[in-house]
Amino acid sequence: MQDTLANLKRGERAIIKDVSSVHIPLKLLEMGCLPGNSVELVQLAPFQDPMYLNINGSHLAIRKETAIHILIEKAVHE
Repeated sequence: MQDTLANLKRGERAIIKDVSSVHIPLKLLEMGCLPGNSVELVQLAPFQDPMYLNINGSHLAIRKETAIHILIEKAVHE
């Protein structure tokens, strides 16, 4: 089973592996939500939605219903 952005825990880092562009708004792609970019979960809003992320230095919030369509590879702790 593939890991998705929706499965990240606070403080975890990952690399975006694939983005299902059918389900991802163009604005997120323009803001750097692209394969190869690093992503970190900064914070979760109350009730765990939306997710506040740092993607290559850009901060953005996305809903979990969108995050499940973004495949990631979790970073190994250093």
